[in-house]
Amino acid sequence: MTDSEVAKVVGAVREDRLWQRHMDMAAFGATPRGGVNREALTPEFAQARQCLLGWTSERGFTSATDPIGNLFIRRPGADGAAAPVVTGSHLDTQPAGGKFDGAFGVLAALEVLEALSDAGIETKRPIELVDWMNEEGGRFQPTTMGSSVFAETLPLATVLATADREGVTIEAALAEMRGQIKTDETREFGFPMAAYVEAHIEQGPVLEATGNTIGIVTDIQGLRWFQVEVMGEEAHAGTTPRANRKDALAAAVEMIETLHRFMYDESDILRFTVGRLDVSPNTPNTVPARALFTIDFRHPDAGVLREAGDHIEEICDAHSGDCDVEVTETITSAPTIFDPAIISLIGDAARHQKLPAMEMISGATHDAKSLAPLCPSGMIFVPCAGGISHNEAESATPADLAAGAKVLAEAVVSLANR
Repeated sequence: MTDSEVAKVVGAVREDRLWQRHMDMAAFGATPRGGVNREALTPEFAQARQCLLGWTSERGFTSATDPIGNLFIRRPGADGAAAPVVTGSHLDTQPAGGKFDGAFGVLAALEVLEALSDAGIETKRPIELVDWMNEEGGRFQPTTMGSSVFAETLPLATVLATADREGVTIEAALAEMRGQIKTDETREFGFPMAAYVEAHIEQGPVLEATGNTIGIVTDIQGLRWFQVEVMGEEAHAGTTPRANRKDALAAAVEMIETLHRFMYDESDILRFTVGRLDVSPNTPNTVPARALFTIDFRHPDAGVLREAGDHIEEICDAHSGDCDVEVTETITSAPTIFDPAIISLIGDAARHQKLPAMEMISGATHDAKSLAPLCPSGMIFVPCAGGISHNEAESATPADLAAGAKVLAEAVVSLANR
């Protein structure tokens, strides 16, 4: 493919269409405060996928799903047997999420496919859009579930048995969604991919602060997730002396405070979060018998991730008092380094389009992390206002979204013609 043909595809990317797609998609799970609540395998999630399939079927693109519910949309290439170039992200959100996290990657991929069709350009390889199932890990844990099962780093049987807080399993929720949404075919996991490129809002303030439009992602920092369960004993709040109490919440609070002090990092690179705390029986006049909290620990250095993370259970044991404590590591994900050729290709596209760009590390985990061991992979970031994400106030501009889609178009088209 000539440079002029690539430029024709880039020129066919439409800012107005891409923006309107975001606004239309945000209607599924819209919240009163302007955000989106569209957790994985909910009715709102199914409606969003039905909308996406409606747009793609109008273009004649074909669809497929796999056993964990990942959705693939295919635009054929001249060589039907060639491994496809894949691009996308996820349509599920946090319970109080925004319009752009994940959805931008899916809709930018759609814009690339539509721009190719509008420009009348045929690529050598097929190009596929993917919507990975349950990237967020809000309703069902862990995060990046669909892409991890695809990459066979999570067992399918274990994931299908995973239940939400109401006891609904993924297997049951998937069966219900399949009854509502029909695709052209089904696939197995791990089919060959020529490359994978994911576009995403930054979810941080760096691009906005530095005046850059494009983030060329070189790495994703590693993470370790833990679940800590503290078991004490129920007792009357008014009659039980302190010395006789086995207060699970008090022990949990001491553990959390100690862990926060231990994880303090003057350079502010380390990320340590206790994001969930459940207490039972959760009544005003009963000493808590059980407290469960989660830990999200991240760092780009594998050594720091290992050494600091290995102290978590030790600290919890030391501050359990008269209670019992069980620490379970639920996710271990090493830092990811993206393919140098993909990094270079994204940088070249930004320069060709005269867009200010910088290389950067992703603090958040993305589905691209699962794909990196399978094929050459990379990511493109665009700014989000104030770096706010996982929040109903999440915001991005039409111009920045379009710029990211244009860089994605150039990179994907170039890869699809190799």
